Amino acid sequence: MIETNFISIYQDSFRENWDLKALSDYGTNKTYTYADLAKRIAEWHLIFKQIGLKPGDKVAVMGKDHAEWCISFISILTYGAVVVPILQDFSAVDTEVILEHSETKVLFIDPDIWAKLNPKKVSDIIAVFNINNGNVLSEHSTTGGDSLTSYCESIQKHFEAAYPEGFFQKDVVYHFTPNEHLVLLNYTSGTTGFSKGVMITGNNLAGNILFARKYKIIKKHEVILNFLPLAHTYGCTFNFFLPLAQGAHIYLLGKIPAPSILLKAFKTIRPNLIISVPLVFERIYRDTILPKLNKPAVKALLSIPLLRKLVYKKIHKALDEGLGGNFREVIVGGAAMNEEVSRFLKKIRFKFTVGYGMTECAPLISYCSWREWRIGSCGKPLDGFMEARIDYTGYENQENGEIQVRGEHVCMGYFKKPDLTEELFTEDGWMHTGDLGCMDKDGFIYIRGRSKAMLLSANGQNIFPETIESKLNIFPLVSESLVVSRNKRLEALVVPNMDAIKAQGLTPEEGWAKIEEFRTTLNEQLGSYEKVTRFERHDEPFIKTPKQSIKRYLYTN
Repeated sequence: MIETNFISIYQDSFRENWDLKALSDYGTNKTYTYADLAKRIAEWHLIFKQIGLKPGDKVAVMGKDHAEWCISFISILTYGAVVVPILQDFSAVDTEVILEHSETKVLFIDPDIWAKLNPKKVSDIIAVFNINNGNVLSEHSTTGGDSLTSYCESIQKHFEAAYPEGFFQKDVVYHFTPNEHLVLLNYTSGTTGFSKGVMITGNNLAGNILFARKYKIIKKHEVILNFLPLAHTYGCTFNFFLPLAQGAHIYLLGKIPAPSILLKAFKTIRPNLIISVPLVFERIYRDTILPKLNKPAVKALLSIPLLRKLVYKKIHKALDEGLGGNFREVIVGGAAMNEEVSRFLKKIRFKFTVGYGMTECAPLISYCSWREWRIGSCGKPLDGFMEARIDYTGYENQENGEIQVRGEHVCMGYFKKPDLTEELFTEDGWMHTGDLGCMDKDGFIYIRGRSKAMLLSANGQNIFPETIESKLNIFPLVSESLVVSRNKRLEALVVPNMDAIKAQGLTPEEGWAKIEEFRTTLNEQLGSYEKVTRFERHDEPFIKTPKQSIKRYLYTN
């Protein structure tokens, strides 16, 4: 158990970083200092007390990522309640199920989402607030005489009564939920189609923060841009919890991270740290870098060692400047990164690394700095915080086995699912990750794919569809793909990149013909048991999880 209390980290941070900028909504003039944030938290604590909320009660948040979302979230945590973040993309039915299953008592929600919910399904919730502005959307009775709406409208009066001499650093006093207790109930939206409430403790989150502090991943006064979903642990821990603990300044993109929007934001904000998913850099490579490398003149330059270095240096400089030119490191996580992309970025000495994590570890399992990182790996288990091993049971005589972990970051299990919680752990206390891979002699982890996604060839060899898809998705005319097994043959469902097809002056049919031709090139890169026999065209993007993993179960039958 970690000695440092998770909530105490934020009590200390708000006191120490009082006058520094904490949160900004990108593209607006809305910015909160740590003092502003502390005051808003104190106001919400008064409101929570008024409605009779108790430490340990569940409070859900659901809406777009912006400063008000963050204020709601940290107010709940520091009051001693349990946060239930719900992805705004969840359907109304799924949302109702989660609210009921989690025993949510108070809800912060976007009014447009609230309007779609069945009132009978959420009747046990005692108060509902507009997550965009704090207005009351629905209320039961409060512990006082005033209505909740009336109390909130006069919150400034109540705040001044609570702090008659003013609000200062010494007034920042929070409920220190014991580290072994539940603080976050995160409902996954995985590739297997079943949403589970992962029980994350203060200890799990404190471990992630203290590890990041140890390696100085982000520092006081620095700036970070969030473009990942904060309702997912990856974005929440490293784009919200960590910078807020360090006295850094968080910009919230607040919109879909299209490449043009992201690049403009990077140049404006010039972040010191970039937390990303592989898809962002795979698309930059495929759509921007690869077309230049394939030009005859550039190919000629690359054949001459001295000129090759100059070309790589120029590409490196352009990529750095495109991302703001001020970052110390790019950390990529959430999925495996295409090896061709990784090799190229490593070759030009781009400052990036790939980590490994999952919701059940809040999320970090392995990491190393960009200087240490090895191609194809996702770093090493976190020294002093996490351990990993490879279990070859059921995978005898195979290169890969199941990655299993234990340590400070491992969750309590699944809320109200004792059977699934029991299945999550081995008899000797290690957690099943469901990921297949291996470790080298120095402890670097290499992930090959998900055990549930793995396919078997006709002669019993393991096939990892993610590896094949990664090679296929690099082709410029392919947007994304999914490899499936049909009648003991491998086929690929392929979504064409219509923008790229149009840019090349091709009709959709001509573009598809070129994609079909690429199957020969693809198969030349694969083992005999991995060859794809057929491409099937899909015109709509695949349905994905928040970290952009395809929901395979929707397409495998």
